[in-house]
Amino acid sequence: MTFNTDRRDALMGFGLGLVAAGLARGSAANAATEATFEPAAAKSLRELSHTLAGAPRRRDFQSVPMVLENPDFWDHAALAAVLAYKGGPKQAWDNTDLAGPWLNGMRNSMNSQVWSFKEPNFLCVSATHGAAHLALFDQSMWDKYQLAKLAGGNVSGNTFIGVPAAAAHDPADFQSAEGAFSSKDNSIVVLQRRGVVFMACHNAIWETAEKLLGAGQNPDHLSLEAIAAELTNHLIPEVVLTPGIVATLVKLQQAGFAYSR
Repeated sequence: MTFNTDRRDALMGFGLGLVAAGLARGSAANAATEATFEPAAAKSLRELSHTLAGAPRRRDFQSVPMVLENPDFWDHAALAAVLAYKGGPKQAWDNTDLAGPWLNGMRNSMNSQVWSFKEPNFLCVSATHGAAHLALFDQSMWDKYQLAKLAGGNVSGNTFIGVPAAAAHDPADFQSAEGAFSSKDNSIVVLQRRGVVFMACHNAIWETAEKLLGAGQNPDHLSLEAIAAELTNHLIPEVVLTPGIVATLVKLQQAGFAYSR
């Protein structure tokens, strides 16, 4: 299995920079969108990735309601493209545990689909909510709202969007235990470069805003609706915002996605 390497150098430089910096920030996070680890034979998957990259994502909200009624409030075009995908097998992961093995499970599934079952167009979707949803906010939100307090444990920042040094390894060497497809490379950004679609949940965003307001973690003294809007505006690049991920899981299953948890 060969890989699309036309933008690989961009990811290598990006990954090494993040190792030095520790976290994905500012323009470096945007640079991640310039690299891909999708198999060269994954024509349908690469077409979907191209479609999603060009799909509009509104991130200029001043206020959002508790229940979304208008598709303009979520990434409806991107969501529709994912639901319509028929290029290969597809799997939706119900991910809620920030500290759990959610990234590793998706990586293992992709490795087996691509190399064991010879399914380069396999599509993996993370239906993200609960504590895991904190990983979909950029570091500026972690800093401003002290999201580490909500994350608990030993989590001090959004290390889930960092790019490990393993990402700089030659993707042709997919058997390397230190390489781009190993457990050393579990990262949201790296999985995105493999074609994984991370979906965000408006309900999880709203509930996070409620927790922040209740805990007094609200430095600008914003309303609940405004905090939820700001969190929405600071979702990491390429995430697909849904009106509610539990409801969206029903849509994904109706569209033929295998459910995994």
